[in-house]
Amino acid sequence: MNLKRILFLAISVIITSCSGDDYTDVSNENPGTSTDASVLQDIFGQNIDLDNLLNYADQGIPNYITQDNTLENDITDAKATLGRVLFYDKNLSTDNTIACASCHQQAFAFSDQNDVSTGVNGVTGRHSMRLINARFARESRFFWDERANTLEEQTTQPIQDHAEMGFSGENGAPTFQDLLTKLEGLNYYQELFQSVYGNTTITETRLQESLAQFIRSIQSFDSKYDSGRATVQNDNQQFPNFTDLENTGKDLFFRPPNQNGAGCITCHAAPEFDIDPNSLNNGVIGVFGNATAIDITITRAPTLRDIFNDQGVLNGALMHDASLTSLTAVLEHYNDIDATGNANLDNRLKGGPAGNGQNLNLSAENIEALEAFIKTLSGTNVYTDTKWSNPFID
Repeated sequence: MNLKRILFLAISVIITSCSGDDYTDVSNENPGTSTDASVLQDIFGQNIDLDNLLNYADQGIPNYITQDNTLENDITDAKATLGRVLFYDKNLSTDNTIACASCHQQAFAFSDQNDVSTGVNGVTGRHSMRLINARFARESRFFWDERANTLEEQTTQPIQDHAEMGFSGENGAPTFQDLLTKLEGLNYYQELFQSVYGNTTITETRLQESLAQFIRSIQSFDSKYDSGRATVQNDNQQFPNFTDLENTGKDLFFRPPNQNGAGCITCHAAPEFDIDPNSLNNGVIGVFGNATAIDITITRAPTLRDIFNDQGVLNGALMHDASLTSLTAVLEHYNDIDATGNANLDNRLKGGPAGNGQNLNLSAENIEALEAFIKTLSGTNVYTDTKWSNPFID
């Protein structure tokens, strides 16, 4: 390595160790800075074209979707493109084998069909959550135990997890600062950051905002439910495109238990069907790989959208411990909750003052109808759209 390169890396370390991100943000599509297109073409081929960015910022959203937790990190095509590259780049792991996309795969609604995902130093402690419509969730905290207050905060925690992507600084492992230096040494990031930010400086803040923009751009609103919802005034009306079984399931989903319904809507409100931010534990308290341990800290869940893919196949096991392998098993769990040993069980699942656990008395036909309705929440485009696909040339 020549002296000029050594000085460049040394200066980069000093710059990126500064707190915050005090550099000019010129990411609003055309920063007016030159890039070497041949560098990007060598890595991405025609998948990344900075002069013709794919549409992340101006996607169609149904008028009945009103929740938006973007805060101040509005999606731009440029930053979301950078986020796409980061999301699929295995260089974000210490041994160059694991990317965010390794555990959150487009083919499975950005989840993993494995019960827990393989990392550089072991496996994840919990099943990888689907990343569908994160932008439109009422719950803006992330991870199953909600330990990240924002999506931005969440994005770099797996990178710094010793088991997952390894930049933990533990037991002699590289630190997050080592990752920043590593990325600065990759010529395509010099080109991308120059294009997006007007300079080549890489900071954690910039990684977070770009990754969060890409993840928030992942949306699924082309389901059978959405087609039906667009034709009626509200969810309580019969959907003309639904079968009788699907409309029955919708009715059960929306109707409260004291009116012989399942009351799912209480925690999973339409039209996004995400989790209520005030929810406590749902009665599943297992720990993957340990039959005797319990975990009552789980209070978050992904949206109910795209539990199945567009072929009706389950996008991996369900719940944080991957303990339920069918939607029928999930519905049977909620039909008869065991409250034993669970001091954090949500009040809505306690089954009244006695707190013995919810018992809905749903019949097999009721469960079949509920499953038919939940299947209508799955879209098609999210599994194949190029803008969410791997940009790297194989």
